[in-house]
Amino acid sequence: MTEYDIAHSHGMHVVHDGPRQAPPLLLIHGSGASGGFWSPVVPALAGHHHVIRVDLPGCGQSPPAPSYDVPAQAGQVAALLDDLGLGHVAVVGHSSGGYVATALAEQRPDLVGSLGLISSGPSPDALLRQPFILRVLLAPPLGPLMWSRRSDAMIRRGISATAARPVDLPDDVVADVRGITYRVMRTVLRRNTAYIAGRSVPERLAALEVPVLVIFGAADPRWEPSSAHQYDAVPNARVELMPGVGHLPMLEAPETTSKLLLSFTATGR
Repeated sequence: MTEYDIAHSHGMHVVHDGPRQAPPLLLIHGSGASGGFWSPVVPALAGHHHVIRVDLPGCGQSPPAPSYDVPAQAGQVAALLDDLGLGHVAVVGHSSGGYVATALAEQRPDLVGSLGLISSGPSPDALLRQPFILRVLLAPPLGPLMWSRRSDAMIRRGISATAARPVDLPDDVVADVRGITYRVMRTVLRRNTAYIAGRSVPERLAALEVPVLVIFGAADPRWEPSSAHQYDAVPNARVELMPGVGHLPMLEAPETTSKLLLSFTATGR
């Protein structure tokens, strides 16, 4: 693996790994996260792909944006891919990053060759009661105060609460999360909910002609794991449930996640 470029483009921090001439693979993180969350799977993926990781606006090392609407974020990603001269890209999104990936495919089908969704809740009714620490950090009136006083240990507990297995969170990933403001986080969550409330992700995908891989942890504490089968209605979709894995497959089971992604990008199924 060769990391060859770190830059800002279209309001996003962008990291490239692997050979530029290899088939492109774009990784989009979820809410309250950053491109660093993909680090455990990057070595395996970059052996076969030009891997592109973005920090979405207001997350990680990217500055805030005027809009956090899902289609607006997808538009920024599309502009980045256009600047890179890329098309027919394999796009993988984790959690709400899957919504940005889906919106990208809706807006610009010429840019998306295949679509991978990891732990992307299909519709609002699949959302579970969130772990206690997340409710404390995000719900008013205490949320804003608690958010501003988060310690590294609290950030780690909040992330780990969404996992079913122990996860290793490097200091730089924790720092990325610390940089996300309460206002940005709340706004992003509202915009994500609006996107899937307007039309479910499976409905959106059913209107597209793109191969889809859905990966879900069978022990996901954020989204009802059985809701992954809502994606069975999508033509050209393959659904994989990972036993004993929570909301963070790339951190909890990076080897298995990498193998599933590489098999999919190699065959489109």
